[in-house]
Amino acid sequence: MNSGETSFDELDRKIITALMANARTSFAEIGMSVGLSATAVKRRVDRLRDTGVITGFTATVQPSALGWRTEAYVEVYCEGAAPPRRLAEVVRNHPEITAAMTVTGGADALLHVRARDVEHFEEVLERIRVEPFIRKTISVMVLSHLLPESPEAGATQPAPTVDAANVR
Repeated sequence: MNSGETSFDELDRKIITALMANARTSFAEIGMSVGLSATAVKRRVDRLRDTGVITGFTATVQPSALGWRTEAYVEVYCEGAAPPRRLAEVVRNHPEITAAMTVTGGADALLHVRARDVEHFEEVLERIRVEPFIRKTISVMVLSHLLPESPEAGATQPAPTVDAANVR
């Protein structure tokens, strides 16, 4: 969504803020805090979803509970100019990559990777590096989250199970 496409007012902002803090907050509770009926809040939320302002609702879970015990950020450096479209194809093939973006600076992309353990992380890195247009990677392991309540600190999917046929 382009921020210029859809206009929303201060009440919409308050509703969005409440949902971002806790997506399970009822429309009635939100309505009481912003001065609207539950029905009016629902209509606004439906409109915000229809226009793409609200893109979804998820549960954020303690990563270790889902099998993710290792976390890192990986800078990716490409040969020549790798188009973002091609980078997106590559990262979609790795369930361990939880976020990916093109960036300014020396690196072409930055990947957020979660793995079961260091050995699993190394295997993921090897799979990423076999792409012919990837020149090098630089990894930074996460030791702790300074803002543990941030979305980046949580996980949205479980770690993949170990497939004995694919273990090297």
